[in-house]
Amino acid sequence: MTVSELIERLEEYRNLMGDDCEVRLMTQESWPFENNITGLCSAAEIKQVGGVTETEDVVYLCEGQQLGYGTKVAWRACY
Repeated sequence: MTVSELIERLEEYRNLMGDDCEVRLMTQESWPFENNITGLCSAAEIKQVGGVTETEDVVYLCEGQQLGYGTKVAWRACY
């Protein structure tokens, strides 16, 4: 997914649910968990603070605290 695709999808949801709709991260399709998002950073920012990345053209959403179990249906529902 590109930044433009992500923005487009988020704008669709903003139009449906409003600006205050919370964004969460669903992980591990086979044993899903629901997490809040701590923040985001680029591969270039990771490199600046001493991390190693193979490319700088990547933005990462960083998983926060686990909020509970997720649902496998989420992967079938996304497009």
